[in-house]
Amino acid sequence: MSTKSNSTAGRPRGSARPGYTFDVKLWVISKTGRKSRPWRVRWVVSGRVWGGTFATYPLAESRRNELWNAMNRRGEAFEIASGLPESEVRNAESVEAEKAKAKNDPNWWLFAREFMKRRWRTAAAKTREGFADSLASAALGMMAERSDAPDALTVRRAVRWAVVPSHADEEPPPGLEKACAWLAENALPLSALTTSDTAEDVHYRLAYKLDGKLAAKDTYKRRRRGFNAAMNYAVQRGYLESNPIAELERYATAGRGAIDPRVLMNARQGRDFLTAVSYIGSVHRNRGRRLVAFFGCILYAAMRPAEVVALRLEDCHLPETGWGVLTLRETRPVSGKTWTDSGERHDKRGLKMRDPDTDRPVPIPPVLVAMLRAHVKEFGTAADGRLFQNERGGLVGTSSYWRVWQEARPFAFPPHKVASPLAGKPYDARATCITDWLRSGLPVAEVARRAGTSPEVIDRHYAGCIDNSEAEDNKKIERTMGWSEDDADAA
Repeated sequence: MSTKSNSTAGRPRGSARPGYTFDVKLWVISKTGRKSRPWRVRWVVSGRVWGGTFATYPLAESRRNELWNAMNRRGEAFEIASGLPESEVRNAESVEAEKAKAKNDPNWWLFAREFMKRRWRTAAAKTREGFADSLASAALGMMAERSDAPDALTVRRAVRWAVVPSHADEEPPPGLEKACAWLAENALPLSALTTSDTAEDVHYRLAYKLDGKLAAKDTYKRRRRGFNAAMNYAVQRGYLESNPIAELERYATAGRGAIDPRVLMNARQGRDFLTAVSYIGSVHRNRGRRLVAFFGCILYAAMRPAEVVALRLEDCHLPETGWGVLTLRETRPVSGKTWTDSGERHDKRGLKMRDPDTDRPVPIPPVLVAMLRAHVKEFGTAADGRLFQNERGGLVGTSSYWRVWQEARPFAFPPHKVASPLAGKPYDARATCITDWLRSGLPVAEVARRAGTSPEVIDRHYAGCIDNSEAEDNKKIERTMGWSEDDADAA
């Protein structure tokens, strides 16, 4: 049944190198008797039989031809330990070497997914989204320079989709299939970051937008913070020795320093604005009236919108007269369904810059107490006790209160003020409240505690908003130093 091929024809004379032999016999194709893989190819290397089974005769014949060509046309020795021709052993070693290299030096596509998988469990939804933005921005500098490369926007979308761990076994969404396949093959390895050109290009991508304009300071800081976290992980894993952009000078980004005083409302403007909000929307939907107290919490208690969304009636002390207290315990920031564990748009977190179980009592003036009492009387509470709900009883969305805010501005302010930065966004009401607290003489530390931030942030962002009463400040200095107007005239 079995026959030898011309095992000596075409072979070089001499002995094989250690571990290899020319003592090879190739048998004819035989049947196995099994339905699934009925054909067998066998050969003998230095007295030991090797073989493989195949589903079809052509596959078996193709494999036998490969072995025959190695024996007779190329005159290769066979490895005794594996029974394979020398060329196949070299190819296998090359593949293993590539695998080992990829394991110790993954490309950016693989590394980004690995890093995100490791950090996903312990990161908040907003943090996950921030990491994804950092990795997607850096990916633009970690691509091979080829004419068929996807455009920058598609690359960012592809990376942001791919780093979500639950997408690991899914097919890319329509429009991203080619980009994902291209990046998987053509993303640069992490070792490319050790070259100054690549590191500087990645750093540039963190600081600039796709249109070539400088990103906002907070955007750049968030991206660099996320990239630094990824690099720390790379160092821990042994992929890199150090953070490649640690020594690169930070860009002078278009930053948010002190709050622009032009965004702040005075007391009359604040009252007029809340009145205007109450007129937004039809009588039946009550879009505006539902949000009067919502915006009042921002304007009179310096609450963040995500804190207002989570506020429950049980956390409110609302006496009939005098000051009340809101005890803030959680936030419900909008992150998108992709980034939350619950699959809902709003994440559920503790307070910003606080331990998860720490609350923050905020005294509120009688005007806000009255607003909240009126709100509860008219609209009640949501099923879970939240003060603010949409028409369907759900969480108040960012787009909902943003639209009402923008619609109210033309009703509250004259045209020249509408065209100005005055109260351009809901966060400007928070800035107004914090500034009012500072102007009232409240200590910076207490302002920071009530606002849920740090004294350093208050000093950095609000110092320029409380020095517009220069004449009054000068008089305080004169009184302290014992000067008078008569002294000034005499001088």
